Amino acid sequence: MGMTETGALLAPDERVPDGFADAGTAPPAARVAGLVAAGEKVLVTLETDAREPDPGLLAAASVHAWLGARAFRVPESQAAAVRDVLDMVASIRGERPPAETRRGLA
Repeated sequence: MGMTETGALLAPDERVPDGFADAGTAPPAARVAGLVAAGEKVLVTLETDAREPDPGLLAAASVHAWLGARAFRVPESQAAAVRDVLDMVASIRGERPPAETRRGLA
């Protein structure tokens, strides 16, 4: 799945990378925020049986990414959608340019 500037995506069976704190499976936002505030690089595991992008999983990924989680273990069926979410969060936070810019004309 891989690592980019907006975060790492890991398969469900991959081990915790060196230097990362494991926040657990679907951790409370306060746990992630606390680990990030302590200076940790945080791994979050999100699970679903859905074959299509799971809106709940994507929402959780966006919240955890906004709070500063940098690695996510997700099912392969969710990887592309989670990558899009991580890129969008990074763009909104000003950490990367948007993939596409549009200007609305009224």
